[in-house]
Amino acid sequence: MSRKYTGLLIGIIVFVIILLAADLEPGKPEITATLAVAALMSIWWITEAIPLSITSLLPLVLFPMLGILDGKEVSEVYINHIIFIYIGGFIMALAMEKWGLHQRIALKILLLTGVSPGRILIGFMLASAFLSMWISNTATTMMMIPIVLSIISSLEKNVSKESVKHYSIGLLLAIAYSASAGGMATLVGSPTNLVYPKMLTLLYPGAPETSFTEWMFMAFPITVIMLVAIWLVIYLKFRPRERWADLDASHFRKQYRALGPSTPEQKIVFILIILLAMLWIFRTGIKFDSFTIPGWSSLFGNPEYFNDGTVAIFISALLFIFPAPRRKRERIMDMKTLKKLPWHIILLFGGGFALALAFQSSGLALWFGQQLEWTGQVPPFLIMLSVVTLMSFLTELTTNIASTQMLLPVFAGLAVSCGNNPMLLMIPATLASSLAFMLPTATPPNAIVFGSNRLSIRTMVRTGFILNMIGILVVSIIMYFMANNFLGIEAGKIPDWVNNLHP
Repeated sequence: MSRKYTGLLIGIIVFVIILLAADLEPGKPEITATLAVAALMSIWWITEAIPLSITSLLPLVLFPMLGILDGKEVSEVYINHIIFIYIGGFIMALAMEKWGLHQRIALKILLLTGVSPGRILIGFMLASAFLSMWISNTATTMMMIPIVLSIISSLEKNVSKESVKHYSIGLLLAIAYSASAGGMATLVGSPTNLVYPKMLTLLYPGAPETSFTEWMFMAFPITVIMLVAIWLVIYLKFRPRERWADLDASHFRKQYRALGPSTPEQKIVFILIILLAMLWIFRTGIKFDSFTIPGWSSLFGNPEYFNDGTVAIFISALLFIFPAPRRKRERIMDMKTLKKLPWHIILLFGGGFALALAFQSSGLALWFGQQLEWTGQVPPFLIMLSVVTLMSFLTELTTNIASTQMLLPVFAGLAVSCGNNPMLLMIPATLASSLAFMLPTATPPNAIVFGSNRLSIRTMVRTGFILNMIGILVVSIIMYFMANNFLGIEAGKIPDWVNNLHP
């Protein structure tokens, strides 16, 4: 029996067993039903028993059928601003490909970083991590993916295709993983990072504010360690099996010269790429303690109406408006090129969002958090390790924002009940929401690189599991032993601003 048929059968069996034999919380069958659907979808996603996009549509049928969510409510989550970031970013990537800009950028990067497998990997990882510190992980990955694919194409022309095929999988994974690791470093790097300070203030009005600088000093070392770990794991696992003896920088120098001067169309696309990045970076403004760079959205009456999806679609629309100077009656982008947009990945996103909504509305996410209440007599480090582990693996199945919003209040209460500062669990839990490297649905960067059709879910799971475990240990150890130095958090001590609220 093939792996797909085995996965199909196992998924159905596990689904039925959970649904009929389990009762996670009496009186709330929707919690058990949500777990059953999540198990079914995760097994079918991992084994690819049926097309991933079809598995992603299961919530539209199973959630209403099992009384978890209304069908209309489920269908609405399949389109949101994250989806439009993806659509807009991919349209820009298609424009780069249409006019050959991605090849020009790719060859330039190769000439700057060097052409050895390790150096190419370092160059793209650093670029992805740095961009993700300031703009969304999704946008960063969308900007990098066409350049990476072009470099892979250039390598295939100069060395063994089989060798490059194996290496290219690691290169794509490194882009996604570096974007997630880079997003941990700053408050604006990931949406989940901003959930924490808002949630802390809501729960404890007297709590100290975590500044941009404090967060960066605390999280940046974690990002650096994770980047080193990602490079080591990816390089050792996916390095070429044979030496690229025939590969020399002169090959790429000749190819770059052969491209000739930049065309007007390439210049237009490049300017729009820079404009897109600037609009993303400076949309909401950047705060450095008392110094603030105001965002451009504040120029409008309702700055909160804007998001990264708004920006992505605006720039995408310009691609269809600007004419191609060298071709009469043709625009920079056209509908023929747009047909290459991978809509199946959009459905994959939607399935993850629908599952996250069910986790939140059914109470399953809260149930997972409550399972940690037994840790009341456990040493604080083991409690933190449990929290970080739960968040890391839970966000493989749900969007990290939903998980963070639902569980941070639970973890705050757990910390206080154990005699600890709530920040001791809330901050590592927030960071752990970015430690999801196993499934395409775990993070948008994972889904985007999976959309290249160059890697399987099994490969992503095997590689991602190693990095998940490394990340769990790194976050737990650094936060436990260094939290006092970074933020004045002492294990085993409840601060006054908590005691004043709950005397």
